Amino acid sequence: MTDSEHPRLILHNFLPLHVCKELEFIHKSCCTVGYRPNVFSTTLSHLIATNCHHFIMPFIPIRERLREKAEEYFRCQYELFVEFTGLISWCRGASIGWHSDDNRPYLKQRDFAAVCYLNSYDADFKGGIFHFKDGEPADVVPMAGDVIMYTADDRNIHSVDEITEGERITLTLWFSRDASHDEDRKLISSLSPALLDVAGSKLHSYIPVPGSINMYWFPPDEASSFLSGFDIRCGRLHVLGFDIYPFQETSHRSASDSSHNLLELLSRPLLLVRDSKLFESLFLNIMHALQIVQFYIWKFSDLKTKVEEMTPDATPITSQTQTTDIDRLKSVFLKDLQLAEQFFGHSKPIKDAEFDSVAFSAAVLEWECYVSKLHKELVLHLPHWKTNQSIFCVPLGDVED
Repeated sequence: MTDSEHPRLILHNFLPLHVCKELEFIHKSCCTVGYRPNVFSTTLSHLIATNCHHFIMPFIPIRERLREKAEEYFRCQYELFVEFTGLISWCRGASIGWHSDDNRPYLKQRDFAAVCYLNSYDADFKGGIFHFKDGEPADVVPMAGDVIMYTADDRNIHSVDEITEGERITLTLWFSRDASHDEDRKLISSLSPALLDVAGSKLHSYIPVPGSINMYWFPPDEASSFLSGFDIRCGRLHVLGFDIYPFQETSHRSASDSSHNLLELLSRPLLLVRDSKLFESLFLNIMHALQIVQFYIWKFSDLKTKVEEMTPDATPITSQTQTTDIDRLKSVFLKDLQLAEQFFGHSKPIKDAEFDSVAFSAAVLEWECYVSKLHKELVLHLPHWKTNQSIFCVPLGDVED
């Protein structure tokens, strides 16, 4: 598509659906409260900071292809640098009025934007249609795999309709001709050798480490008191049918214990509960548990073919103490259940009747294999990135499992 007055490009089916699903898994496992109301985000820097550095690997080929497309289509006579890479989801009530992306002084360095849609209008959410104020195409209906690219200036003033239902998820990139805003160098400097120790292929080397609770509490202005709202990680687990149970019972705590103290339990070992059954698998923190659940959702069909010789590890809850602890933690982490369900409960990828406890047990092992493979790829790529001060695909051959 060519419009010299309003340079923009639509790429249909640019991302395969399986890539969209993988990025959706990463976002729903790792996101934090975002930059505007009712928006959640996952940045590459956040993945590194929370010991999820291996998750940057699926982004690398996409970033390269999009940068090449931008340089080619917009006929750049200079090298473009990726200034920002992030997964963004807009939930009910999120919208943006007419604006251009260079009308804020701190964004003057941005030259081009790329928005990759990871799920689809009507099927996954309602609202959220993208509009350009002038030029063609005037309206962009989000469809999984499609990409829209445009100049970040007054030639492409745009808006996004309010989300009325569901969660609209995108991969968003910003490009700049200013090398001082190159995201790669900052990311490489954050990839500490201690985190990527080649010998550190043990499980702890890629167990996620939660950030501050403030980063996960919605709405963010309630994070100082935790008197209303919800923890978005617990909210996502809840709408998928899971509760959490502390590895060590909390009932011995006094009634005067503050929510702040109980919230610390999210960074400690815990178990998961579903349909009054307690899974025996131990999760080292809330992020670890959420990643396993989201991995199960993502890989459900594949997992069901690998469970012939496995037995479920769930046992019925038998004590009143267990029930009390579960209810108590839910009351702390999900003070506004209705709001959490409005944001995340619009659709269940797997219906309750289809839940397979044996496949879920298999997900624990399959997740470990998946993240271990990504971790090894990252370790092999890092020396090349450090030498070139750039993140790019390195033809290293197959990585051993």
